[in-house]
Amino acid sequence: MKQQFLSALAFASLLLVSCAGKAVAEKQISQEGEVIASSDKAIVQTESGKVGGYIENGMYIYKGIPYAKAERFMAPVAPDRWEGIRSSRTYGPTCPQGKRMGWYSDEHAFAFNWDDGYPDENCLRVNIWTPGINDCKKRPVMVWLHGGGYAAGSGQELPSYDGTNLAKKGDVVVVTLNHRLNVLGFLDLSAFGEKYAKSGNAGLLDLVAALQWVNKNIASFGGDASNVTIFGQSGGGGKVSTLLATPSAEGLFHKAIVQSGSMLRTMESKYSRRIGAAMVEELGLKPSEIDEIQKLPYEKLLAAGEKAITKVRAEADKEGVASFIFGWAPTVEGDMLPAQPFDPQAPAQSKNIPLMIGTTLHEFTTSTYVPAFRSVTKEKAVEFLQKKYGNRTEEFLKAFEKAYPNYQPKDLIDIDLIFRPSAVEQAKLKAAQQGAPVYMYMFAWESPVLDGMFRSTHCMEIPFVFNNVVRHASMTGGGAEAQALGEKMSNAWLNFAKTGNPNAEDLPTWEPYTIEKGATMYFNNASEIKNNHDKELLEIVRAFPTRGF
Repeated sequence: MKQQFLSALAFASLLLVSCAGKAVAEKQISQEGEVIASSDKAIVQTESGKVGGYIENGMYIYKGIPYAKAERFMAPVAPDRWEGIRSSRTYGPTCPQGKRMGWYSDEHAFAFNWDDGYPDENCLRVNIWTPGINDCKKRPVMVWLHGGGYAAGSGQELPSYDGTNLAKKGDVVVVTLNHRLNVLGFLDLSAFGEKYAKSGNAGLLDLVAALQWVNKNIASFGGDASNVTIFGQSGGGGKVSTLLATPSAEGLFHKAIVQSGSMLRTMESKYSRRIGAAMVEELGLKPSEIDEIQKLPYEKLLAAGEKAITKVRAEADKEGVASFIFGWAPTVEGDMLPAQPFDPQAPAQSKNIPLMIGTTLHEFTTSTYVPAFRSVTKEKAVEFLQKKYGNRTEEFLKAFEKAYPNYQPKDLIDIDLIFRPSAVEQAKLKAAQQGAPVYMYMFAWESPVLDGMFRSTHCMEIPFVFNNVVRHASMTGGGAEAQALGEKMSNAWLNFAKTGNPNAEDLPTWEPYTIEKGATMYFNNASEIKNNHDKELLEIVRAFPTRGF
């Protein structure tokens, strides 16, 4: 412990000396399209040792830097120190995970253009894009948390995640990361002894460790550790929601953005422990043999874990448990996560953190996956709705027509009513605190790719947020209208990261969300503010429970 303290003190002293003017900031010399990678360029000192990145189009880029290490099911600890310069120019390992079924659809594989990398349990890595290093500038830092629930994904999986354009445009530092997922990150074995007390939240501990690494090291990469924004989509939005309520994360970030992932509740230890016990039983292990789980092949662990989740979820359903996420997710166990993130109230520890919350208009667009619905008649759409809303279908239709007066018949099925209610509830809980402001948005722009089959589907806003509309043209089409909207949205995200206020040029005045007005920025070719436009519709929808994942 004493040696670690002295090392940290020495590292802090080095930063102070650098910022006193005794170290000269590196000059950018790369031209458009040129890549510079050498032993004397893009070298940065971290607490664990020096890392070597590369310069491309004026950006300093670092990939696969270890921010921690961890034994299977154990809490993360500081990474091993290294001598010399560690090459950090390609993405590191991704967390092992189940097979991505999207690859079996040529259309989806074309649009999303995934990069699944290579799996390894030694996956705790950060990637960084920055306009300058060792220059003592205090640039805002934007830490991206990837989607995929808590079971899949990585910090590199979509072209949209590349931080070059956002970092260059806003003079900010962009960070993406990998952490433990699924059975490796969220298997609760706490019933089997103190050794495994934190196994159910190992993946959440990884996220905190990554933020701690940013706090200690980002100054060398030109970033300001006192101005960090965490933002994430889908499961990444759930991670943001959870970190807002995680005591050990307090003070490590200062603004937060939840994109299509407002997770109000997560796993209760009662059920996460049951899953752990059921999995151990599935593996044929006795409690006295629990340490054997450390040696089993990952594939065997995942298969047993999935069977355990199926079994315990059936039990939970019979017990009347209504949960949007069930299985691989953080666990409320009274310590690492003392209470549900946003139930019954917003977390007090984050009262003064500005928050942005939003969804896409269509999210898991039914007609994307069922082509017959793309040309559905209103009569057929109503028949479909009656299966869920029964004798309240007419009431639903009236509220829907009020919220979306110019709708097409397929909108009755496509428009999202799963993510939006939770997002609105989260915004209400945040606004009720009367602390830092909360801003709300809805992304309604529809992609023209493949004859418009994706509409404004889940993930569609990400290229716009990162100013990567052209880089991810297979999803957006890359046209002039998309580029114009990308300029506006990336400006809003950058302004929020810098000041906590997303108002940007060429957008209407964006007021904070209040329960009374319900102001929502409606992003489209002609963006506008809508006030509680779907309030009556959501009141009906909430009467019908939504089964999540």
